[in-house]
Amino acid sequence: MPTGEDLSILARTLGIALAATLLVIPPGLGLALLFARRSGALRTVVEALATLPVVLPPTAVGLLLLELFARRSPLGRALDAASIQVLFDPTGAAIASAVMAFPLFYRAARTALEEVDPRLVDVARTLGRTRLGALRAVVLPLAARGLAAGVLLAFARAVGEFGATILVAGNIPGRTQTLSLAIFQRVQVGDDAGARRLLLLVVLVAFAAVWGTELLARRRRA
Repeated sequence: MPTGEDLSILARTLGIALAATLLVIPPGLGLALLFARRSGALRTVVEALATLPVVLPPTAVGLLLLELFARRSPLGRALDAASIQVLFDPTGAAIASAVMAFPLFYRAARTALEEVDPRLVDVARTLGRTRLGALRAVVLPLAARGLAAGVLLAFARAVGEFGATILVAGNIPGRTQTLSLAIFQRVQVGDDAGARRLLLLVVLVAFAAVWGTELLARRRRA
């Protein structure tokens, strides 16, 4: 049975993953809306950049973020002046997880938006809807299941993030230690039973997210 410490790590992991997912949605949805109906060199460049976190080693992404948020960088100095802690903080863990989860949400969102029949948008516009009104009344409701599937995929990816997180946020028990980091630590110190308990928890969370994604995809196809 999971111990109180195990459940505390689970709660921290879910909180960081939720924050990461919320960070992903606005830019991911914005880019998906911008490029769902476009083609050309600019879209190719954006697609390549958006996919980089998937193909790069997570530790490489973590190192890039570490350099970005370091005090010697312009962004790091600005955050330091604003007293915003990122490195070795849950905020950093959420940002690192968001960067790694971004490609999954963006691609799912773009696909869902591409599947919406543009003729329906044209009909809404002829009935007096503005572009934004047609987006709210037609596009987003029709793409809702695909967008929700993207959210679940991003959340599942954030739950399991390891490489980028450990470089940006460290593995600080009670502060930035997530399930994947705690499993690694327990294996390192020989606590195999504790690692197996956490493994069960992360498998259950990931299975629930993937199952929900498949259910939404099946309903969308129907």
